[in-house]
Amino acid sequence: MQHFNLCFGKVKKDCFKFIKSQETKTDKFRNKEKMIKSFLIPLCFWINRKSNKNKPFFVGLAGGQGTGKTTISNLIKIILIKYFKLKVFRISIDDFYKTRKERVSLSKRIHPMLLTRGVPGTHDINMMLSFFRKVKSKNFKRLKIPNFNKAIDDRFKKKNWYNLTDKPDVIIFEGWCVGAKAEKNNSLKKIINSMEKTKDQKQIWRKYVNQQLKLKYKNLYSQLNCLIYLKAKNFKLLQKWRLKQELKLWLNIKRKSNLKIMSKEDLISFMQTYQRITQNMFKYMPKYASIIFNLDNTHQIKSATYKSK
Repeated sequence: MQHFNLCFGKVKKDCFKFIKSQETKTDKFRNKEKMIKSFLIPLCFWINRKSNKNKPFFVGLAGGQGTGKTTISNLIKIILIKYFKLKVFRISIDDFYKTRKERVSLSKRIHPMLLTRGVPGTHDINMMLSFFRKVKSKNFKRLKIPNFNKAIDDRFKKKNWYNLTDKPDVIIFEGWCVGAKAEKNNSLKKIINSMEKTKDQKQIWRKYVNQQLKLKYKNLYSQLNCLIYLKAKNFKLLQKWRLKQELKLWLNIKRKSNLKIMSKEDLISFMQTYQRITQNMFKYMPKYASIIFNLDNTHQIKSATYKSK
């Protein structure tokens, strides 16, 4: 506990500064000290023990939309750098989305719903696998890694991509479907929302997405050294949190012309594409994730379970 308090003293200023940058006038972060001291600092001590200076330690961070993955992954990064002096690179699976042009092609070849970014199959899996391979290489060299702009639903231009110059000790790989596993084919037959009923009557989209999880994504996720899961209570709560996120995006963007920010109706429709996999993760992820952070109705971490010591 003394070590945790010492750590908190050293990282508090930087952590609070980052949290403040994420707040709006109407949306303030509550219980930040408890979250950092009781949950994130112990997690960072755990990661530090597991990490190996000879090769990057891959931390998968998963959780439904709006659970706070970006905030938590950035705070973990701050603590690992500031207190443990580790080199840390944080990247989202979202940054590896296929370009809009590629998704247009995919939607024409396989199913119209694949134009919508999000589900497995809409990421550039070969680019992710290449990133994992190159960053582990003994002959590591500078890497340019894509940066996705959700406001325009496409990648930033290459000059705005991430520039990784040093081989990291820890890589935080976060995303809503990180670590997700495929369903059994029989369960795909059951329709779970209006979108599947009207737009995927022949199960073409569901089967394609599931097949992607079964093969390419399984290979990718098998390379993670640990998996942290932010577990919300239910899908309806995620919709509420995700709507708050979208409103915050509006506030953070000054020039709103031609930007693809979603309305409440668009957002609910968009989240239906995530629903099947998210609900499957609610059910099964706690059985195989290394660490589970249980979230309450107010977005706070209420407890942590470590499955891997």
